[in-house]
Parts: sequence; C-alpha cells; structure tokens
Amino acid sequence: MDLKKINQKIKNFVKERDWDQFHSPKNLSMALSVEASELVEIFQWLKESDLKKVDKEKVADEIADIFFYLLRISQKMNIDIEKSFYAKLKKNVIKYPISLSKGNSQKR
Repeated sequence: MDLKKINQKIKNFVKERDWDQFHSPKNLSMALSVEASELVEIFQWLKESDLKKVDKEKVADEIADIFFYLLRISQKMNIDIEKSFYAKLKKNVIKYPISLSKGNSQKR
C-alpha cells in the first residue's frame, strides 16, 4: 500500500470538486462516524453463521469510505498517519503484554 500515492489521489479528488471548504476536522469526523455506522449496519443482528452471506463488496465499500475519511482527517490535522499508527502500536504492546493479554479480552 502506497499511502503517499493514496493521499495524493484523495487531495486531487477533493480539489477537483472544491470540497476542501467543507472538510473541517469536525465535519470529517462526523462523516467518518456515519460511514462506520453504515459498516456496523451490515453486520447488525447477524448470527455468526450468517456472516458468510454478507455482501463483501458492501463491506469493502464502507471500509474504503472509512479509510478515506481517516486519511482526510489526518491531512487536515497534519498528522502522519503511518507514524501515528506505529507509535500507537508501540504503546499498545506495552499496555497489553502478551503474558497478560493472550487469549484475554479484558481492557486494561
């Protein structure tokens, strides 16, 4: 995955439509929440046995929308999302050591 290329595609897409004026972090985070809810809606009330019937294209579309908004928020906030991901993962490795967390879903 080439995040630099994807970020540039997003910037071009937004610029061509003159949407930057609408893309405040507040508006983008609300749109992200809507897209995440649309993903949840696909799975709502399904039994585990029904998961194989889920339309993967719909799931992929919602994941792509969520990804778009995550990247767009990071652009507007000047956050290096790749660097942030690895920094947070490092914190989680410390917060959830394997010796205490393996096979355990409890939050710490």
